Parts: sequence; structure tokens; C-alpha cells
Amino acid sequence: MIILKNDDEIEMMRISGRVTGSILYELRELIRPGISTMDIDRYTEGRIRSEGMIPSFKGYNDYPASACVSVNHEIVHGIPDEDRILEEGDIVSVDIGATYDGWVSDAARTYPVGNVSEEARRIIEVCRASFFGCLRYCIEGCRLTDIGHSIQRRAESAGYSVVRDFVGHGIGRDMHEDPQIKNYGPPGKGPQLLRGMALAIEPMINEGDYETEVLANNWTAVTSDGKLSAHYENTVIITGGEPEVITLDERDERGA
Repeated sequence: MIILKNDDEIEMMRISGRVTGSILYELRELIRPGISTMDIDRYTEGRIRSEGMIPSFKGYNDYPASACVSVNHEIVHGIPDEDRILEEGDIVSVDIGATYDGWVSDAARTYPVGNVSEEARRIIEVCRASFFGCLRYCIEGCRLTDIGHSIQRRAESAGYSVVRDFVGHGIGRDMHEDPQIKNYGPPGKGPQLLRGMALAIEPMINEGDYETEVLANNWTAVTSDGKLSAHYENTVIITGGEPEVITLDERDERGA
């Protein structure tokens, strides 16, 4: 069942979303060669708690950290590790969420670590652009699969594949609510978008094939062929007009 949010509930989500977006913007300065993925987690948890909020991920289905930190061929759900040191040329995806008075926000970015290859920089940018491109379909009257179709078209036209095994989702009092939002598929299918829907839209695209594997820790998903993957996510509110991206920091770049 898709749960529509009223104006008061959306305002609570905005408060949470501003913190999530702000942290992701700040991580651009923290992430550099020589830091560990655990350093990213510690910073994230400290910032969330400093705002009087709760890290949404920590303890969720027994997940052990406040941030998912995934490096290079890791797609999502990478577990932070003191011994995992970022190196020049890596790319790192960070997925975080904050909960304010029971209301959850969820967002992710992929960052270059120092100087990266042109191909690494390009997959980051195409993933980001695939998110912003789909916003034109995040309006009342469009269908749910219009979102995923737009993402797939943008990613595949640039030569990338779209992950099938992990998808976006509704969000609100729970981290994962209906509906599931595939990043691929035909347009014009599924529920009609309505004012008050809150959606975590999260393109995940791969340099090679879309096939995935999950590591022995039962969390970290990786590309089966070992090639790069990028992830970009925001929490989006469907309004009576243009969609509202509540986890995009006001200092961050906007548009496709």
C-alpha cells in the first residue's frame, strides 16, 4: 500500500532531508586518499547525532553502521572498515539516512577519490544525470515506470547497464515502503503518481554488465565482472507541481 503524506508529515521529512543532504555535501571535502571507509561512517554518525537525529541505517535489519560505503565495483551496502583505505583514483559511493521524530530521509552520492580516470568521472556524472533527467516524470499524472524508463534510457544511451537486483522505494516512517521503483522497464505502467508520495529514487549503473553478487558478509553487493558502479539517490516528494528534492543541499549542483 502506498502511503500518501500530508503537509505536516512532509515538513518533518524536510527537516530530516536537509541534514542528510548537508552531510553528503560535506563529505566532498572529507573524502580523499588515505582515509578509511570507517572514517566516513564516524563522520556521518557524528553529524546525524549532533542534529538530534538517529542514523536510519544503524541496526536496520542488523546492519552494523550508519553509512553504507561502497568502493569501485561495490554497488551498495558496503560495510565501513577501519582497514579499508581509500586510494587515489578510487570512486566511493556513500548511502546515508537520518530519522527525525520517526520520519526518515535517504540519499546517496558517488565521489571521486583524488584524481580519477575520465571513465570513472564519466560514470559518476551519467548516474547523477540519470537521476535529474527522471525528475521531469515525477509529477502528478505520470506513471511509476516512467521514472525507471527515463533512468534506463539515459544510462544505456551512454553505454552503461542498469542494476536490476536493487531498486528505489517509497519512504516515510519506514525506510522501505511501497512502491518499489525499478530503474529500468517500459514507460506508462504501474501506479499513477499522486501528490503526497515520498519516493527514494536511486539510479545504480554499472560500467559493464548489470549482473551482481553479494559478498560473504551478506550485505555488500558487487558487480559480477568487477567493473565500476555508481549510485546517486535522493528523497523526492510528489507535489501539485514540480517535484521537491528534500535531500539535495542548497549548495549542491542541480539539473541534468
